[in-house]
Amino acid sequence: MRSVSAVRSVRAALGAARYLDCDVVLNLPDLHPTGHAALQLDLTLDDDVITACDPRIGLMHRSAEKLFEARDYRQVLMLASRHDWLGPFSGEHGAALVIEEALGITPPERARWSRTLLAELTRVSAALAFLAAVDSTVVSATSAVSTSGPPSPEPAALMLRERIIDHLEQATGNRVHPTITRIGGIALPLRAGWLGQLTELITATRASVQDLAGALDGMTHLAGLAEVSQELALSVGASGPVGSASGVTVDARLLRDYDAYPECRDLLRPFVRASGDAQSRYAAFAHDALIAMDIIERCRDRLLDLGDGPVDVPLPKVIRVPDGQTYRMVQTPLGTTGLWLLSVGERSPWRLKLRTPSFSNIQAMAAALVGVPLEHAATAVASFFLVAGDIDR
Repeated sequence: MRSVSAVRSVRAALGAARYLDCDVVLNLPDLHPTGHAALQLDLTLDDDVITACDPRIGLMHRSAEKLFEARDYRQVLMLASRHDWLGPFSGEHGAALVIEEALGITPPERARWSRTLLAELTRVSAALAFLAAVDSTVVSATSAVSTSGPPSPEPAALMLRERIIDHLEQATGNRVHPTITRIGGIALPLRAGWLGQLTELITATRASVQDLAGALDGMTHLAGLAEVSQELALSVGASGPVGSASGVTVDARLLRDYDAYPECRDLLRPFVRASGDAQSRYAAFAHDALIAMDIIERCRDRLLDLGDGPVDVPLPKVIRVPDGQTYRMVQTPLGTTGLWLLSVGERSPWRLKLRTPSFSNIQAMAAALVGVPLEHAATAVASFFLVAGDIDR
């Protein structure tokens, strides 16, 4: 019989933080986005069961919010795509929305539908990056990629994600940072040929995500792991897949009308499985991806019907936002991002504050890790969908 608790403190490292002082390294699945960059967790253990977790953030401080203050409004859009490298379009999209509201600008209809399509295609690419880490064998490689050429060792979901990113690159000209968004619209129209090529990509993605969502039910090692109650999720402001997995249905696409989402409200079905564990979080992201495919399909059809037309609003060379405060929300792949703009009438923001979903997700993770054995910590952490730059913004 044990008479004295084996209580100890350890510093756990993720990603590049393994090269700093640490006691243990949490080895996430290969290429898992949460393992990118650097993050430390100070853990208190009692016989290797976590009793407390204190995340140590700020190791890669991006300084995005300070850089906004030293750039004009057009340059702000470029910087806004960089803190969340899984949702770069959503970053520049959100910045454009808050500036447009402050200026009283409404983008043309063709731009609204185009931005909605690009936002949802970005959501799918982010979902596949996380879902690929669950079980890369459940998605058929033949449904994700062409069978020509030598076989690839990459997980099938990641190969499918590569196809989506390649397709986005064809539209934007950039692979990592799209930079296609403009204040008042987009820089380039989405051509009919590009839109037509989406058909096969939609079919392949929908089939693969459905297969993966079905396979999640059999992954019992994720059931009951690192549970987040609805009360906890609400208290830390969790949203996106982490929030909806706990019964929190906060979705900026429903709370504030923007772009073509008012015309897609009927497609935004709520996620109904709310057990708050790792299994539910992955299932919620798969649910988001499937909804995104429905929205992409509607946007494609609408853009083909619209044909040619303007995709932006002509603006002066120097943009000055009137004095005042403006707040907007945008639904990024990881959840709801809030943007608060304070202008004093100059060509740069006086302040542009971001409230990002990764910052809330890591707070939920810190509480949910209590009671998790250290041997399962990496699996639990991987289910909270973090991007370090989205925390250290």
